[in-house]
Amino acid sequence: MIRDEKTYKIIGAAIEVHKELGCGFLEAVYQEALEREFTIQCIPFKAQPVVHIKYKEQLLNKTYQPDFISYGEVIVEIKALDKLSGNEQSQIINYLKASGFTIGLLINFGADSLEYKRLIYTHKAPQSVKSA
Repeated sequence: MIRDEKTYKIIGAAIEVHKELGCGFLEAVYQEALEREFTIQCIPFKAQPVVHIKYKEQLLNKTYQPDFISYGEVIVEIKALDKLSGNEQSQIINYLKASGFTIGLLINFGADSLEYKRLIYTHKAPQSVKSA
């Protein structure tokens, strides 16, 4: 398996934040601290960008706002929960579907040790239906 340098750097920044703050803070605290750590480590990011959702090539009024888009291609969603569940994974998969990006990181600062999951979403082209 080839290590992905971008997600590796993002996870390293998150480890640094968790090492410094530990668990127990609200998500907003980790959001701000991770922004600062990204800046220190020269990791490019956009905080809470708006991701538009299309339906039949038209934009919907509903939008998503992941915590970060880093390197212009990695969705980073942070949590401060005792334990991750499938709901958080579903959330980041929806972000990947809507954005067209392939790689997402789910990072949880709420546990004693930092938890993270790297998700890969393969976008499927619409299938054509053959008539008989």
